[in-house]
Amino acid sequence: MPRRLGDLEDAVMTRVWEWNRPVTVREVLEDLQKERSIAYTTVMTVLDNLHQKGWVRREAEGRAYRYEAVSTRAAYAAALMNEAWSASDNPAAALVAFFGMMSPEQRQALRDAVRMVQIDEPAEDPEQQAQEAEETAPAEERTAQAAAEGAGEAGPAEGDEPGASATGKGR
Repeated sequence: MPRRLGDLEDAVMTRVWEWNRPVTVREVLEDLQKERSIAYTTVMTVLDNLHQKGWVRREAEGRAYRYEAVSTRAAYAAALMNEAWSASDNPAAALVAFFGMMSPEQRQALRDAVRMVQIDEPAEDPEQQAQEAEETAPAEERTAQAAAEGAGEAGPAEGDEPGASATGKGR
């Protein structure tokens, strides 16, 4: 599983992901220098580290390398979420806490994603699908309540800031 990228690694990978093509150290350096003072060797080391970690592949071009992302930023984010979720001793409560931190737009994106995954699943018995649809209609509410009860705490109220407790105090 991936570990969280450091700030400079993230800045470099952001360019590699956004440009979506093989890049040189010089190209990344010149773009980074628009924001900060940084040495060529630093960028070269970061790209070499990313290569060692498996986040980029490289191909020799003359005396330099061209680096290309191995996976998308979305795949990286998904792997981080899966790693964090898998490490929880109460995955349902972790999901509820995560959902509570989401904006309405993020929750809608989650609903859309769940629908896409369900569409991709093999067809089941139509009667069973209808029954599951009835059971899962208010599933978001039931899942939140059940997981919060399993965790021994109430989930965040509408409008609460992430990390806020029932007393209104942060972490």
